[in-house]
Amino acid sequence: MRQSVDLWCRRFRTPSAAGVPVVARLVCLPHAGGSASFYLPLTRALAPAGIDVVAVQYPGRQDRSAETPVRDLRELADRVAEAVGALPGEVPLSLFGHSMGSAVAFEVARRLSSTGRVPARLFASGRRAPSVSGGGTVHRKDDAGVLAEIRSLNGTASLVLQDEELMRLALPALRADYEAIELYRASPQDCVDCPVTVLTGDADPRTPLDEVAGWAGHTTTGCEVKVFPGGHFYLSEQVDGVAALLRERLLP
Repeated sequence: MRQSVDLWCRRFRTPSAAGVPVVARLVCLPHAGGSASFYLPLTRALAPAGIDVVAVQYPGRQDRSAETPVRDLRELADRVAEAVGALPGEVPLSLFGHSMGSAVAFEVARRLSSTGRVPARLFASGRRAPSVSGGGTVHRKDDAGVLAEIRSLNGTASLVLQDEELMRLALPALRADYEAIELYRASPQDCVDCPVTVLTGDADPRTPLDEVAGWAGHTTTGCEVKVFPGGHFYLSEQVDGVAALLRERLLP
């Protein structure tokens, strides 16, 4: 089990490195084509406050590039939940997902709750409500079509588009992730038993506010929506504002 935790979970900086005790744990799930390192800036912002940021590394990227990417979101959530469930339970655990990661976080929260480990909070960023998500054909497009989608969102994955070798390495994970999220849709009755905080960019073409508000129907304990300046990857530009919100919600 310990090997599973080390395989899936990354820590770039710990509160102990800042000389403070751990008071909360935040597990972060990346977007389609994303990796654990996407959350490095957020880790740096939260560790001094005593928040232990654990970023999940999906198969098929960075140091797991030799592994086959997971093409089914529920299977991915099963495997993530197994690893996250083995993390120490001495402090409250919350989940943060961006884009596809929000759907993964939602499913992981449901799986953890079924074992009696209800998360303290779910942060869903840059994603419509689970029951209105789904659809799309990006995963069926050729390589140029997949990369065009990434360019249109101005994602961090765009950084590899000028490097032919990196592009070739990134495409299998991108295509698998798009297949996973485009074929996923939750039932309107599927809920988590923890509060949900939804974060979105005010110029995000993929998350209309009415569909973001639908997250309220997927929790039994309350939902709030926070809007930040920016597009789909607003988080890259609004680290300080997002970190401030996370500290407000996570610190006792």
